[in-house]
Amino acid sequence: MAKRILDVLFASVALVMLAVPFVVVAVLIKLDSSGPVFFRHTRVGEHGRSFRMWKFRTMVSDAEARLRELSAAGNVYDAGPFVKIAHDPRITRLGSFLRKTSVDELPQLLNVVTGQMSLVGPRPLIAAEVEALGAAGDERLRVAPGITGLWQISGRSTTTADERLELDLEYVRRRGLVFDLRILLLTIPAVLWGRGAM
Repeated sequence: MAKRILDVLFASVALVMLAVPFVVVAVLIKLDSSGPVFFRHTRVGEHGRSFRMWKFRTMVSDAEARLRELSAAGNVYDAGPFVKIAHDPRITRLGSFLRKTSVDELPQLLNVVTGQMSLVGPRPLIAAEVEALGAAGDERLRVAPGITGLWQISGRSTTTADERLELDLEYVRRRGLVFDLRILLLTIPAVLWGRGAM
């Protein structure tokens, strides 16, 4: 209950304070490339419930269609279920900045207010990624996915798939309000310094 209260209060206040910056980012996205301002993607949340996660769009509008082509070209830098593309050409100029500063993640505050996500927790995965993890994937789903977590304060994209999974499971086992507050505080310098961002 305390975690949920923290989530709702923090996310609600943040959304009010960020209203004007959100409009500015939206205008910049429209000026930078064609397509919608927001990107919504289906992810798996707590206890296996699916939900639509919000982000500012950081890729070209046909990014999903081009993923298969890029994967076939062998430009995948990380094995395992957490697939990433090295030097992803689908990322727009503004999108690169939004990702490095984690501004693209801020619309997920809406997911936090609605109870689909938490401020702190494992990053939400797609169904295929959860299935590939097997029992470990089920353990991750014991808690709500988060905007930030141990990934973000431990290297972000520079960590391997195995390391990220272990960090997620460590959070599930150690979770608590004090632990959440510590992660939130450590997220600030991680984002400001752009440590491990892609």
